[in-house]
Amino acid sequence: MRSGQRIRARFLDVKRLETPVGYPRVAIVVPKFGFTAVSRNKLKRRLRELARQHVLPRGESCDVLFRARRDAYEADFQRLREEITRVAEQI
Repeated sequence: MRSGQRIRARFLDVKRLETPVGYPRVAIVVPKFGFTAVSRNKLKRRLRELARQHVLPRGESCDVLFRARRDAYEADFQRLREEITRVAEQI
């Protein structure tokens, strides 16, 4: 993932890489940052659902890696949705 398009946002670091697979694939990385497993899983579920709603329907053949930043733990669902929507438009 060293190559490809990089997008930085307040709550996420996003990497996009073209692939010949024919459909989009999404990976989500949520580092510990000293938070509990409950917090990490909650954030991961939120990001997975938002990616399913906003990134996968585009149908572009690419790999997208979402890496949560420390501030993402404190963001509510609506703020994460706004950010994913902005990022999906750039992808």
